[in-house]
Amino acid sequence: MNEQGFISQLRRNLVALISLTIAISSLGYNTWRNEHSEDNRNKRFAAFEIVKKLNQFQQLVFHRRYDPELVIDGNARSGWVYVLTIKDMAKVLPYPMEENAENLRVVWRDNWQNLQANDSAAENILAELDSMRDNTVQLLKALN
Repeated sequence: MNEQGFISQLRRNLVALISLTIAISSLGYNTWRNEHSEDNRNKRFAAFEIVKKLNQFQQLVFHRRYDPELVIDGNARSGWVYVLTIKDMAKVLPYPMEENAENLRVVWRDNWQNLQANDSAAENILAELDSMRDNTVQLLKALN
């Protein structure tokens, strides 16, 4: 095919080529946007679940520390369920959430047995809980 034939064919098919380029670009952008939206949905869901678990966990800490005679939430060992659930959910969230969850686990591990007898144990746990909650809320605000 000579140069004239190529240019002639290009002119005849220019609209089709432009349409194909736009279609492929749009498909690529839509795929990227859907993946980004799904990632944000997963992070948002995990963050809201973490906030709910943190509130339930805080309630358990309050009951164990200030109303130990009430058997509302089981014993202090049930706090491990909250801590480990929070730790698992934090794995899908960006830095530093997984690290915060690990810090919460360590503080719980070091203080849960002294929760009823020691104010500083409760304060340590509640401080780490508040830190985790603050970071989670900030993450939620940052998601687009």
